[in-house]
Amino acid sequence: MEPRHWGVLLLCLLLGACDPSPPPPAGFAGLGQDAAAFAPVVRGRPLQFPRDHGAHAGYRIEWWYVTANLRDAQDRDWGAQWTLFRSALRPGAEQPGWASPAVWLGHAALSGPFGHQFSETMARGGVGQADVQAQPFKAWIDDWSLQAVGGQGIEQLQMRAGGKGFSYDLQLSSQQPLVLQGDQGYSEKSGQGQASYYYSQPFYTVRGEVQHEGRRVEVTGNAWLDREWSSQPLAPDQHGWDWFSLHLDNGTRLMLFQVRQADAQPYRAGTWIAADGSSTALNGAQIVLEPLARTQLVDGPQVPTRWRVQVPDRQLDIEVDALVPQAWMGTRFPYWEGPVKVQGSTAGRGYLEMTGYSR
Repeated sequence: MEPRHWGVLLLCLLLGACDPSPPPPAGFAGLGQDAAAFAPVVRGRPLQFPRDHGAHAGYRIEWWYVTANLRDAQDRDWGAQWTLFRSALRPGAEQPGWASPAVWLGHAALSGPFGHQFSETMARGGVGQADVQAQPFKAWIDDWSLQAVGGQGIEQLQMRAGGKGFSYDLQLSSQQPLVLQGDQGYSEKSGQGQASYYYSQPFYTVRGEVQHEGRRVEVTGNAWLDREWSSQPLAPDQHGWDWFSLHLDNGTRLMLFQVRQADAQPYRAGTWIAADGSSTALNGAQIVLEPLARTQLVDGPQVPTRWRVQVPDRQLDIEVDALVPQAWMGTRFPYWEGPVKVQGSTAGRGYLEMTGYSR
């Protein structure tokens, strides 16, 4: 078997796809499957740093997720995504070598005036091909990396990745406090008890370069880091989500999401983040998310790439529109992810992720 197929085989084993009669997946990408044997997410567990920047053995799924809204000297918009997922094949502590229960999956994407490109890579845990260490912070898979620069934590990071025809090398910096999403980092995803531990750093400033088809372009902008870990973040009847991370021109940051449910209203939540880093949790009754227009993707389904977003308590009424409507991630579990522009009661830029849409 060629090395590049090992990751596919391991994911098949993880998700039961190699069973001649596997059970139907529960929730998007199987994230609603029962996880009783894995570590639970418990309200009131305090997050601890730098420990929680690293990997969490015992939990089934976690990710390190960065999205960056960028502009070049010609005032053209670019977007970069860097994502590392850790999935556990079985419960238990991390072990060295092939006894490791971890499978790693990396996604990288670049959006710009040319359109959208992405890449996917997979790795086995325990053999040095992929891992995350908390201090000094370093996350990597193959030659993609997100790592501390000039320190131990995540205040300054260098972010590198690429694929066929594209790459980026970006420096991220922020001295703002971390934002603990939900209830001090306990983020509910359903009314049935599903939840994750979730924190963000939405205040990075960015400088560096992107490369497309051999052409290098200097860029600056803003980035948003999301960290989540859980063992069952979705309920079995939740089939996808729509997630917004927005940098508003007045300095406010806004995170909103809805998890779509079969035969029920979506579960919604969010966080209003003031320019000074102070944050206020938002519940579903405070959030209005209305899809306005759909795009038929060349390699995927129809997805809503323009939305009306309202938070009436904060006098926010905006339209969020995809900068590159064809930003489809045709990965092992396909989804839409790309940069967006904001207009209405305020302006801004951000990112939108949409999962669980089928052809």
